[in-house]
Amino acid sequence: MEIIWVTVFLLVLVWSVVNPKDYTIWALEVSPAIIAIILLALTRAHFPLTTLTYILILIHCIILMVGGHYTYAEVPVFNELLGAERNNYDKLGHFVQGFVPAIIAREILIRHKVINGPAWLVFIILCICLAISAVYEIFEWAVATTSEEAAEAFLGMQGYVWDTQADMFTALLGAVLALLFLSKRHDRQLAQFMP
Repeated sequence: MEIIWVTVFLLVLVWSVVNPKDYTIWALEVSPAIIAIILLALTRAHFPLTTLTYILILIHCIILMVGGHYTYAEVPVFNELLGAERNNYDKLGHFVQGFVPAIIAREILIRHKVINGPAWLVFIILCICLAISAVYEIFEWAVATTSEEAAEAFLGMQGYVWDTQADMFTALLGAVLALLFLSKRHDRQLAQFMP
């Protein structure tokens, strides 16, 4: 599994860096994926994750790399998808930005026994996912203040004035759906790490 994961990651990474729309935007969009693989390599020996979590992280990395290659506003498959006036690949990215961290946070909190009780667990996970989304929006704003061109390419707002709020809501929706649909499956995989 590990070799397949790394192979897929590296193949998509190499594809994404070949003739991207803009190398600066590529670096900004793909850097979280590169940071992720480094962190996973450093923690694999003493804190391996469930297969589900590794698969979700890979999917998220692929989404980041595709967005980095084309920019989030110009991913071809998402141009006018379902009759939309804007390219909604950005919304997919923000949905996954909530969906995947929800399972990662869940795994860390459960395995380290940080929280007692399922209601508090869900609340804290949702707060973590919203915080991640808000920090990313602040980062996007900081990049956008450097130039108008960077703002349009990196933010992917496409003229939508409520883009920031919609992005955070989409991440929250992703986190909620991850917890609703994957918690039982995740619990079965977590059993291997629980005494």
